[in-house]
Amino acid sequence: MKELSKKQVPFSLALIPLLVMIVIMAVTIVVFEGSPHIPLIVGTIVASLIAWRYGYQWKEIEEGAYKGIRLALPAILIILMVGLTIGSWIGGGIVATMIYYGLKLITPSLFLVSICIICAIVTLAIGSSWSTMGTIGVAGMGIGISMGIPAPMVAGAIISGSYFGDKMSPLSDTTNLASGITNTDLFEHIKHMFYTTIPALVIALIVYWFMGKRFSGSSINSEKISEVMGVLETSFVISPWLLLVPAAVILLVAKKVPALPALTVGVFLGWICHIFVQGGNVGDAVNTLQGGFSIESGNALVDELFNRGGIDDMMYTISLTIVAMTFGGVMEQTGMLKAIVDQILKLARTAKSLIVTTIVSAFFTNVAAAEQYISILLPGRMYPEAYKDKNLHSKNLSRALEDGGTVTSPFVPWNTCAVFIMSTLAVHPFEYAPYAILNYSVPIIAIFFAFIGYKIQYLKGGQKDTTKQQKIS
Repeated sequence: MKELSKKQVPFSLALIPLLVMIVIMAVTIVVFEGSPHIPLIVGTIVASLIAWRYGYQWKEIEEGAYKGIRLALPAILIILMVGLTIGSWIGGGIVATMIYYGLKLITPSLFLVSICIICAIVTLAIGSSWSTMGTIGVAGMGIGISMGIPAPMVAGAIISGSYFGDKMSPLSDTTNLASGITNTDLFEHIKHMFYTTIPALVIALIVYWFMGKRFSGSSINSEKISEVMGVLETSFVISPWLLLVPAAVILLVAKKVPALPALTVGVFLGWICHIFVQGGNVGDAVNTLQGGFSIESGNALVDELFNRGGIDDMMYTISLTIVAMTFGGVMEQTGMLKAIVDQILKLARTAKSLIVTTIVSAFFTNVAAAEQYISILLPGRMYPEAYKDKNLHSKNLSRALEDGGTVTSPFVPWNTCAVFIMSTLAVHPFEYAPYAILNYSVPIIAIFFAFIGYKIQYLKGGQKDTTKQQKIS
């Protein structure tokens, strides 16, 4: 008992590493315009010192850091593959082709609505918001910016559509994780998410439609669009046949081929197009995979859009992912994250407040642990018994985990999802946050529904447990 109490870090001290990290993060980013790496490292050091003070051995603390990094390894591999995909698709003229035909076919006033729907459909089919943002999203940014639409607006629409598909797709890893950890049938989980996610998408599309009206033909510089299209025609071989490359990747993933092999096929096809369609040599094509594509077209917008990609372009993202997961791993391994969540759980005295608490806990875990998987795993492991005690069906828990965890991860600048988006779409979370309408509408709708008791599913044939009526109402 003495050893057990020795290792229980109290709530007040468990908060210190998080508060230190957030304060230093704010100063570093806002005042010094630096990166989040050092604040996360300082937070990890503070957490380690507190854990050591309460009896944790260095090997235990170290193992926590390694566990966090191991959890991020699948994400790191995807990040690397997306870097290769962007480089090969730019070099192969595939991104240029998508932007070119996008500028010809999509009207500016409907662009935000269109790109949101396209990203939603693609992610529904493949189950990966990262893959969609790293391919369709990159092209969408180019199209939208070329039309004169601000980059944060375009990024917000892409993120909203991508996360809708990620949340609702039976192929999504987070969707399967939330249903699996709560022992909820996958399709019951997805159906239960309809009530919070569909209204959020409708709200987002309506807002994007109103936003798009200001970019009608009369307010868009058609000469600028024509200039961009002319530069693309001069710099790349534009052909509708090149669209078969992204179509092949989407088809492979829709056929349940895992994301890594499917993206590998996409990289290879893009590399082949770089050599045989665009006329590049083998050395240039290989160097593009490592260092990214390079172009000097004379058009600042085109140069900004296309000078990117490759493994090197993703190393900032990978290093930040490793540092963030080290912090989250130490916080979880030493019980500090649990101490914080346990304190939050004390506020959940009714069924309705338990659901709200779960949503808030999932978001808070995104902040503290910097990884959306942990935001699902940790509350998903801690709250099942509380839901059973209040006679709540497990699909209430699985939905709350996604409503608070999956969709809010892009709002935390040091979270792996936000870091990936910054690296891929080149827009900071503070800039795109107001326009990622679906992502903040979902938790707001979910909390509102919980307060009014709408679509809360109880056990025993869907009826409230009358023996606990006073606790629930």
